[in-house]
Amino acid sequence: MYNDLRAIEAVTWTYLNGLYEGDAAKLEHAFHPTSALTTAQEDGTIKIVPRDEWLKAVRERPSPKAAGMVRGDHVLTIDLVGPTLALVKVKCQMPPRYFTDLLSFLKVDSKWQIAQKVFMTEMGP
Repeated sequence: MYNDLRAIEAVTWTYLNGLYEGDAAKLEHAFHPTSALTTAQEDGTIKIVPRDEWLKAVRERPSPKAAGMVRGDHVLTIDLVGPTLALVKVKCQMPPRYFTDLLSFLKVDSKWQIAQKVFMTEMGP
């Protein structure tokens, strides 16, 4: 169990580092190929973005690091639900946007990866 928690935490930091650095290769490593990102829109609809579409957008935008944005990542919880399922809650930022992510992890072929990201965005000052 301890090794699983460490592996999940390592993938979580690969995700957060990739996000801040704009490193699509790190993000691709952290997310399963079939994963997607899901959020509720202001109009009440749900937006689902497949991983590869999101990675394309990451490659095409300036990274938060390159833009000189302050880094504010926090791993809030890691819940190892069972031998192949975990849920991780993180906070990160790209001011003025502040994100809370729920990352669903699955262990496939002895490897932990993010299978789904559900998130919300809050606007700051």
